[in-house]
Amino acid sequence: MMRPPLSSAATSLLRAVINRTGLPRDRILLREFRSVDWHSLTYSGERHMISLRLPPPHAAETAAALTDGLEDAEFEIGGHLVADIALACPPIHGEDGSIGIEIEALTLDEA
Repeated sequence: MMRPPLSSAATSLLRAVINRTGLPRDRILLREFRSVDWHSLTYSGERHMISLRLPPPHAAETAAALTDGLEDAEFEIGGHLVADIALACPPIHGEDGSIGIEIEALTLDEA
């Protein structure tokens, strides 16, 4: 089954989250990314769920760079505002030394 391409808000958010680590993108594995439309009476946007796997040997350092202060971070994603972002659950430590990170976010369209 073909999935639709990610929206501009989704791709920009993913890029901004990964850039928080300062590492090359090939050191962070995207396991899953889901987005759904979101609307209130006054705003439109998308809810996002990002699932990442951070491989060893520096998984703990990468996880810290990614998650420390995440809820208060400012993101530049043209045309959209990150209204809310947080860990969906505590980091998941794999037997191989990897760490799984689940992030939920809400982006709003700037009008």
